[in-house]
Amino acid sequence: MRMKSENSSYREQFLNMVDSDFSITRGHPLPIGATVVRNGINFSVISESAKNLTIVIFDACNTEPLVEFPLDPQLNRTGNIWHAHISGLDPWIHYAYRVFADDPYLKDGRLLIDPYARATCGGERWGHPLTVTEKEEKRIFRLSTIVDDNFDWEQDRPLNTPLQDTIIYEMHVRGFTNHPRSGVKHPGTFAGIIEKIPYLKKLGITAVELMPVTDFDETGNPRFNPLTGEKLFNYWGYDPINFFALKNAYAAADSPEGAVKEFKTMVKALHEAGIEVILDMVYNHTAEGNEHGPIYNLKGLDRDTYYLYDKKKRHYLNYSGCGNTVNCNHPTVRTMILDSLRYWVTEMHVDGFRFDLASILSRGANGEVLSDPPILERIALDPVLARAKIIAEAWDAAGLYQVGSFPHWKRWMEWNGQFRDDIRRFIRGDSGMVAALARRLSGSADLYQDDGREPYHSVNFVSCHDGFPLADLVMYNEKHNFANGENNRDGENHNLSFNYGVEGPADDPALQELRERQVRNFAVLLLLSQGVPMFHMGDEFGRTQHGNNNAYCQDNEISWLDWKLLSTHKKRFLLFQRLIAFRKAHPHLRRKRFEVHTVQGRPAMSWHSHKLLQPDWSPEARTLGLWYVARDYPPDEADDDIYLAINGSHKEITFELPQLHDNKQWLCFVDTGQANDPVRPPGRELPLQVGDRYTLRERSIVVLISRQARGK
Repeated sequence: MRMKSENSSYREQFLNMVDSDFSITRGHPLPIGATVVRNGINFSVISESAKNLTIVIFDACNTEPLVEFPLDPQLNRTGNIWHAHISGLDPWIHYAYRVFADDPYLKDGRLLIDPYARATCGGERWGHPLTVTEKEEKRIFRLSTIVDDNFDWEQDRPLNTPLQDTIIYEMHVRGFTNHPRSGVKHPGTFAGIIEKIPYLKKLGITAVELMPVTDFDETGNPRFNPLTGEKLFNYWGYDPINFFALKNAYAAADSPEGAVKEFKTMVKALHEAGIEVILDMVYNHTAEGNEHGPIYNLKGLDRDTYYLYDKKKRHYLNYSGCGNTVNCNHPTVRTMILDSLRYWVTEMHVDGFRFDLASILSRGANGEVLSDPPILERIALDPVLARAKIIAEAWDAAGLYQVGSFPHWKRWMEWNGQFRDDIRRFIRGDSGMVAALARRLSGSADLYQDDGREPYHSVNFVSCHDGFPLADLVMYNEKHNFANGENNRDGENHNLSFNYGVEGPADDPALQELRERQVRNFAVLLLLSQGVPMFHMGDEFGRTQHGNNNAYCQDNEISWLDWKLLSTHKKRFLLFQRLIAFRKAHPHLRRKRFEVHTVQGRPAMSWHSHKLLQPDWSPEARTLGLWYVARDYPPDEADDDIYLAINGSHKEITFELPQLHDNKQWLCFVDTGQANDPVRPPGRELPLQVGDRYTLRERSIVVLISRQARGK
C-alpha cells in the first residue's frame, strides 16, 4: 500500500474511510468489476497488456488520490484478469486503475476508469466536467464509483407488453423537460420525466425509448455556433465513456448515488403507469475516438482487444463515423456487452434496448460482415434477456444496410428505414408509390415474412431524433444546419420532405392548412400501420427544429421540447391521442401474423383503389383502399370492419365502399381533409349519410368503422 502522502491529513482521511477490519487480499477474478461483497469490495479488471496495475482510491471526486494498492502480477493476476479484495471499504467511494504498459502513453502510469463501473463521478453538473489538477497530470476527468444496489423496488416487475401492442415514444432525457415552459421542478432530469408521467399516460404510449443515458462528455464538442458564438455540445450523447454508468447530469440529485436511485425511481414510476423503458445503447464505438482521441479506459487496458485497429497503418477502423469501432465479436467484448445488458435488466429493471448502428455488431475482427455474428446470437438467445425487447438500427456509417436482412434468430426487431422513406415519398407525391405504401401499411412482409418474422418485428417511424421532426417534413426542402458550425455540410441531404412552395413557416392560411393536413396524413399512416409505431417527443404537438436536421450539438431551444406548443397545437395532440386509443381498441391494427385468413368467405384483409376490388398498382396510381373484415372470434381478436381510404392525388375523388350486412353501417372516425374536426373520439364516430361511397378531399385519408345501425 502506498499513501499519496505520509502527512497526518492523508492518513486521517484514509482511516475515516475504512473500518477496523481493513485488509487487502488476493480476491477473485470473477465477477468482473468492483463488486460489493461481505466486509468489503472485490476489484477485478481485464488487461492483457498491463505490466503492472494499481488500484487508486479517492476520498472525493475532486481531490488528489488518497491511497494506492499496487497489485502483484504473481498473486493478483489470473490469466489476463487483475483482482484484489479490500476489506473494510464501504460503497460510494471513488477509484481508478493506474496502468503501466509498453504503450508510450502508459509507461508512466495513466489513470483509467473501470469499464465495468456501475457509476462515475465528475460530471454531476451539465457542462461542467471535473477539472484536472496540476499535481496529477495523469488525472482523468471521471472517476469510477462503487455502487450499492440496495433499492426498494416493492412489487415492480417487467411489464412484458406484447410486441404487437407496443407504441414507442422516443425522447431525450434533458430535452424533454429542460425548456423553461416545461413546468417541472427538476428540468432536464429523470425526476422531470416522473413529473410528466400523467401526460404520457394521457397520450397513451406504452413505452419510452430514452436516447443514451450512459455516461458521456457533453463538453467534448470543440465547435462553436458561428451565428451566436455559443459553445456547442455533444447533446445527444452518442459517445459513451462507459456502458454501465448513468449520465449523472441527468439527475436532479447532485451525486452518483442520487442518480442511480433517481433512475430506478423513474423506472418504477413508469412501470406503475404501465409504461416500459427502452434504452438506446451505443456499443458500436466509444468516446475515445481515433488515434488522436482521449484515453478513458478501453484504449489503455487493451486497445487490440476492444477496437478494430490496423496495426500496419496504426489507425482505428472507423465503421461508426465517430473515429473508432468496437470489436464487438471478440469474446472479451461480447462478455462485456452481455454483462452490461444483463445489468440494465436485472438491477435497473429496464424493458428493452435499441442498438445504435447495430450492423457494426455483425462485423468481425477485420471489419468483415459475419453471417452469424456471435454477439447478436448471444443477445437474441440469452436467458436473462429472453423477454427484453431488442431493436436494431440495421445499418452503419460505412454503408452496411441490413433492413430486412439483419441476423435475427426470430428475436431482433428493426428500425424500418424503408417504412420511413416510402411513407415520406408517398406523402410528398412521388409517382409509383401505391404498391410500396401497401407493403408498409401491412407490416412490410417483403422485408420480414420470408425469414420467419412477423409484422411486429418492424418498428415503423417517419421521424426520429435523427433528421427533421415531423413538423419540419412539411416546412423545409433543405437542411439548415449552419448553427452546427460545420458550414451546413453535416446532416442528411436527401430528406424526402416538401415545403409546398415556401421554405420555412408561412402566413398563407391555405398553405398552413395543407401542411397540417399532411401532418395528419403522416400520423394516420404511422399509427394505423401493422408493426410497432414509434414517434419522437413533440411530434404530437408540432415541435420544430427550424430546419436543422442534425441537432446533435444543440443544447438549446432548437432541441428542447417547448411545452407551449401543446396549447397552440391542441388538435394535433388530440389526433395522436385518439389514433393511439383507436389502435389499442382494434386488434385488426395489431396483427400477430402476416398470413391472411378468410372470414365468412372473404379475405380478412384486402386491397382496393377508389374502385372496389380493383387495386391499382400502376405508376400513375394515387389511391388505395384497405378493408379489414369484421370478425367475432377468437374473443381477444374480435373486431368491427375497418376501411382506410387514401387519396394521394391533387383532386377530389369519390371512393366506393364495401357493402355491409347484418344491419351495419359505416361511420367515420378520421377524415384528415376536415380541418376543424378531423378525428372523432373512439365510440363517437359519425354515421355516413350515403353508405356506399365517400368523397375524399385531395391529399387526404379517411378511416371508417362499421357499427350496428341505430334504431335497428
